[in-house]
Amino acid sequence: MKILGIGSNYVTDLKDIPKKKKGKKFIFSKPESSLAVNCDVEYPSKITNELIYEVELVVKIGKEGKNITKKNANSYISEIAIGIDYTAKDILMNARETKHPWEFAKGFDGAAPISAFKSIKSYDLSNIDFDLKINGEEKQKSNTAYMINDFADIISFISEYMTLQPGDLIFTGTPALGKGEIFKGDQLQCSINGELLLDFKMI
Repeated sequence: MKILGIGSNYVTDLKDIPKKKKGKKFIFSKPESSLAVNCDVEYPSKITNELIYEVELVVKIGKEGKNITKKNANSYISEIAIGIDYTAKDILMNARETKHPWEFAKGFDGAAPISAFKSIKSYDLSNIDFDLKINGEEKQKSNTAYMINDFADIISFISEYMTLQPGDLIFTGTPALGKGEIFKGDQLQCSINGELLLDFKMI
């Protein structure tokens, strides 16, 4: 299984999309061991003192594809979930300063909590609301209409470089506003179109 993600993929104003779309796509990866499916997550205090959350929609690839066209790309999605892309910011900053790889900042155990998956047949992919509440307070909220690169753009682009296979997961970007630091004891609740799908605690 590949777990891939795209950075900086949402705007707050729809008119900004055409300009932003001309920019270079930024793709990263996480190992399978970073997944935490519908369960509490241990705060990784042994490796970081600054853990940053980003809520994201996660799509699952349902069939193998290479050099996928944008026109056909959405047909490669079988299911959708919601998850958190955690980043150990202190590790990330140190890696950038030393110009070293930063896999440890994104790929530690528990760095990718996700909900169970649901069939995409229930959703209009161009109009999905999603949000994150922490301790009952809304922290992040957006809609897929505000994506710079939509699901088809991301899938088509990735498939130019690597074959996508059934079961591969893609974190598709976080809302432009609201990401921040998470702490031990915090309760996170993530919803798609108002339906609570992920509810867990940092322990």
